Amino acid sequence: MLYQIHELQRATFTPLRMVAGAIQTIYSHPWLPLAYTRFGRAMVAGAELVERATRRYVKPAFNLPFTETGPDRVPVREVVAVAKPFCTLLHFRREGVEGRSDPRVLVAAPLSGHFATLLRGTVKTLLPEHDVYITDWHDARDVPLAQGGFDLDDYIDYVTEFLRFLGPDTHVLAVCQPAVPVLAAVSLMAAGDDPCQPRSMVLMGGPIDTRISPTKVNEVATAKPLSWFERAVIHPVPPNHPGRGRRVYPGFLQLQGFMSMNLERHVGEHLGLFHNMVRGDGDSAEQHRKFYDEYLSVMDLSAEYYLQTIETVFQQHRLALGTMRSRGRPVDPSLIRRTALMTVEGERDDITGVGQTEAAHRLCPALPEALRRHHLQPKVGHYGVFNGRRWREEIYPDVRDFIRTHDSRAVLAQ
Repeated sequence: MLYQIHELQRATFTPLRMVAGAIQTIYSHPWLPLAYTRFGRAMVAGAELVERATRRYVKPAFNLPFTETGPDRVPVREVVAVAKPFCTLLHFRREGVEGRSDPRVLVAAPLSGHFATLLRGTVKTLLPEHDVYITDWHDARDVPLAQGGFDLDDYIDYVTEFLRFLGPDTHVLAVCQPAVPVLAAVSLMAAGDDPCQPRSMVLMGGPIDTRISPTKVNEVATAKPLSWFERAVIHPVPPNHPGRGRRVYPGFLQLQGFMSMNLERHVGEHLGLFHNMVRGDGDSAEQHRKFYDEYLSVMDLSAEYYLQTIETVFQQHRLALGTMRSRGRPVDPSLIRRTALMTVEGERDDITGVGQTEAAHRLCPALPEALRRHHLQPKVGHYGVFNGRRWREEIYPDVRDFIRTHDSRAVLAQ
């Protein structure tokens, strides 16, 4: 019922949003003298805040039409490599560089409320020197019930299928939540001596062992029994969406959780947008819009996936304790011997505490030191691990060198 009320509320705000749009158009018209006054700018700024507060934010575009490869600027095309009911394996194909021996990287995007476009900065940084693929997850409310369910085991299966599709000499980079299913998938591939085991695995800010340095996110996940989560936050998709009737953890609830963690900061940011627009600081205002257009666009998660993740990762710590199973198969990272492992953490990460990702090394005792690396980045929080200046200038060079060190094609090309 909560989901239906939410949809009704959005519909109720439609007239207000239209009025706000009209005010923006009128008071920003170049022929209106008031548009050049502080009063006119204040009217436009206030109307924009109203419009943005009542808007439905759709999935953003990756918008990466070009990349730099050495001295050349080459076009990039988004190509569907594999289409699945809940995910598209998307290839960022760089035109005209087919002869390069750049490492092939599968970016496992988090399925935790935001779209894969949250990793736009990650992909943009990787593109000049890597052949990049990404798991572009679908909004569960758009997947018809006839397509079946999707849970944590399915995520593991998808990663395995994508790695086999890409073949040997592939590297996998998991950002945040997918560190667990990626480590599980590689463990299962190692158990079966799969020839398509990745050459390297980079886990960035992932909850491998949430008993270490627990954060507010970890505490929320363990404060209630699993039955409470099923009763309180799982709701059927309303009839006006393709996935009507599917049980999901709605994106708007996830967003409320994100916002409540730093409510004062978010309120301040929106007040800052208003003042920047009144002052005529267009660059700062546009920077705010870009960030929040991404941050406020959220997706629904299938109930099975959400509940299984809460139970397996946060409440019972099955991977860390060695009790995790996937479709009856034991998940044993100690069998990983061929896939090099790198972990990356942020010193100020308030979502995945310091030490939670590094714990993966303890679970992989068969790996020699030459196949390991850990990077603790000072002065960055969760999002700074995979986006922003420190990612580009300090973290990425270490990740790039680690991947190239363990890529057979790059070594042969040297």
